[in-house]
Amino acid sequence: MSSSDFRASNGRGRVDKRSASATRVKADALRLSTLRGFICAGSVLCFPLLPAGSHAAEFGEVQTGKSAITFAYKQMNVPMEGKFNRFSARLAFDPEKIRAAHARIEVELASIDTGFSESDDEVGGKLWFNTKAFPVAQFVSSGVKALGGNRYEALGKLSIKGRSLDVSAPFTFRQEGAVAVFEGTFHLKRLDYGIGEGIWSDLATVANEVQIRFHIVAAAATPGK
Repeated sequence: MSSSDFRASNGRGRVDKRSASATRVKADALRLSTLRGFICAGSVLCFPLLPAGSHAAEFGEVQTGKSAITFAYKQMNVPMEGKFNRFSARLAFDPEKIRAAHARIEVELASIDTGFSESDDEVGGKLWFNTKAFPVAQFVSSGVKALGGNRYEALGKLSIKGRSLDVSAPFTFRQEGAVAVFEGTFHLKRLDYGIGEGIWSDLATVANEVQIRFHIVAAAATPGK
């Protein structure tokens, strides 16, 4: 073989090596694309991969005008419902920092709306909420547990009429654009808090169990607050 033949052959060798390298790069890119496809297919939503140290937003700016606290009970075995028109809420919730989540909700008991003005006046009296002495019901969380998926459980103390008892409130979390929606339900026994004493303690008239429902809408917390 001549020296010119060797140089030509050697040149083709270098071209072949570069071609092989380019092929490996394309293959690696294809495998990464396929992996992302599997990740997206297995998720409800496909989010871009986040850089190390990033996390979901913390929601804490409660929009009370879009939120609601309602209740349901039975009177003479007839289902009844009502709501509270005034309440405040402070919370911090980041699904990636669940151990740091907390909530504090205060309800103005005099804002009760049973649908009947006479009933509203009655339940504000001493035998019921005694709103002059105890104007506010308060829930303060002590922790939040993840139950899987979008389900969680808030644990804490509910205080009504000077009595504080442990409660657990299962709830769901979902993000709708720039806001988060928290919805949940829990039950309490009214006589445990002295709600409806005296003649109203007859459970054949008003049932002991009351269902509390909440729908809380919150925007992302403002940094520094």
